[in-house]
Amino acid sequence: MSESTTRRSGPSTFIVLGLVWVGGAALAQQATGAGDSNAELAKKLSNPVASLISVPLKLDWDTGIGPLGADRSTYVVQPVIPVSLSADWNLISRTIIPYIDAQSPVPGGSDESGLGDITQSFFFSPSAPTAGGWIWGAGPVLLLKTASNDALGSEKWGAGPTAVLLHQDSGWTYGLLANHIWSFGGSDQRADISATFLQPFLSYTTKTYTTWGVNTESTYDWENSRWTVPINVSVSQLMKFGAQPVSFAFGARSYVERPEGGPDWGLRLTVTFLFPK
Repeated sequence: MSESTTRRSGPSTFIVLGLVWVGGAALAQQATGAGDSNAELAKKLSNPVASLISVPLKLDWDTGIGPLGADRSTYVVQPVIPVSLSADWNLISRTIIPYIDAQSPVPGGSDESGLGDITQSFFFSPSAPTAGGWIWGAGPVLLLKTASNDALGSEKWGAGPTAVLLHQDSGWTYGLLANHIWSFGGSDQRADISATFLQPFLSYTTKTYTTWGVNTESTYDWENSRWTVPINVSVSQLMKFGAQPVSFAFGARSYVERPEGGPDWGLRLTVTFLFPK
């Protein structure tokens, strides 16, 4: 495959998949029907610490990287598994497993593909909201040195705190998810990690279980004093295929702040399988 064809494959794939999404959404009224169970599922989808087993499959495509304006595709499996600890408390496990396919951003460089570093978060969360309707969770986050080669990961082990706070009312969900990771081991040849992740989010779910959302997934690198700030807008649709609830989401992002050589913009497609109790 030629370089020009390869560089066009990312957006072309999203156009095709986007058309599939639109076709599926047109059938959503028949597929989902109406009922409290669907409304509750749509609500839980917007809650990072909901008591709901879900398996999102994501494709993130970024472009404009480095002098060549290279592309990078990141395929993510992100299982979310809640465990009931007692009548009052849940433990929610969120695992981010990335597979990265990246073009070389510089002339003469090599394309790279393989497993990236895994991020594992645990949230201890009350089973019920507070008296004011707030939902929260907090716990540890771990950075696992799992990249299949040093170009795709940090070559570091890391850990730190993570927390989420949100409120849901009349279809609206708003809140903040944050963490901070410090490295504590790994290659002495690679830079230490001290990074803060901030994800403020706002979404609205309609009566037909369509969710419109906006968020940022901002990271501040304390070691190098620099921000990476993508602004994401998205739309998702909850459907049912037989008894299986599935959410399809499509989004776009623009990097309003980025380190030198970082991406300009990107697209995201997510298919989430839900397993309600």
